[in-house]
Amino acid sequence: MATEPTGDAPADVADPITYFLDDQRYHGKSERTLEAYERVLRRFETFLDTRFDVDAVGTAQRRECMAWVHSLRGEFEDSTIATYASYLNRFYDYMTRVGVFDDNPMALVMEELSESIETNPTRRDISVPEMQSFVGSISHPLERAVIVTLLKTGMRVGELCNLDLRDLHLETPALDLEWTPRVGLEQRPESVFISAEPARGETVNGEERTASNKRKRDTVVPVDDELRGVICEWLAIRPDAVSSARPLFLDTRDSWGERLTPSDVRYIVEKHARDHGWYRTGGGTQENVTPHYFRHFFTTHLRDRTGDRGIVQYLRGDVAGDVIDTYTHNWGDRVRETYLESIYAITR
Repeated sequence: MATEPTGDAPADVADPITYFLDDQRYHGKSERTLEAYERVLRRFETFLDTRFDVDAVGTAQRRECMAWVHSLRGEFEDSTIATYASYLNRFYDYMTRVGVFDDNPMALVMEELSESIETNPTRRDISVPEMQSFVGSISHPLERAVIVTLLKTGMRVGELCNLDLRDLHLETPALDLEWTPRVGLEQRPESVFISAEPARGETVNGEERTASNKRKRDTVVPVDDELRGVICEWLAIRPDAVSSARPLFLDTRDSWGERLTPSDVRYIVEKHARDHGWYRTGGGTQENVTPHYFRHFFTTHLRDRTGDRGIVQYLRGDVAGDVIDTYTHNWGDRVRETYLESIYAITR
């Protein structure tokens, strides 16, 4: 969720990094988070000074930002590089919005690197038929719905846990369950709304959240017949929710009726992956199938099937504002039709 500025930015900021950190502290960021931001931003500042003789982060351009990201390769894992790049992007995005900087030199860098950073080519290579076999071995309606939702939408674990019933627009005449979809779904039937709003510690839809969504913008993802089927199977046995927010996915074990947490989802995925020979204690990302692997699977297979990088980026929630507006306006004509034509079958 975008952070609102505390007020008019001063005309001249002596230390932009300190200014950014102070504002983030004002908006409730933890000291641990602020320390991580400062460590990365000061590293970038030192890089500019030693490599390009640029003594101010406010004067850096796309070339310097790209060079810094590439300088991290070989020292850090791809996932860490992605995190560091996102920190720098958020810093520039915020400082641009409050008027301290004129533009965000990381914006184009993030678009160019989104796939190369987040799609790890050394991950386990799983075919669609192999994934169908894996899904076919899962019988519990909740666990099956959780895994198929991750596979069919590419959403992150926290985003799945933050879903409420209002984020679904489905016709369920056979179920004794009613809810009113959020306004953003009024003209978009058979779809799921993934919000950019929820953040850990903030109250959304009347409930304090324990997981954060990381999308740049709200996203509406189509629901095909397969996903609709497994969600309806879950809704048919879904217990009453403890929270008035009416979470979509609820615990059916020790915390009966409470919102499913990211650790719950990781446990579910690890259990089934281990049974399938896809998870080993001590194994790394190259070997183990985790919830984030399903996002990688979604990206790889849907991109290959559509040939449209932009639509996949939109569905992942990675796209910049001008691009996402294009897909938002053409959601019914382009995104939905392309998705339904291209999404893989996973429960057959």
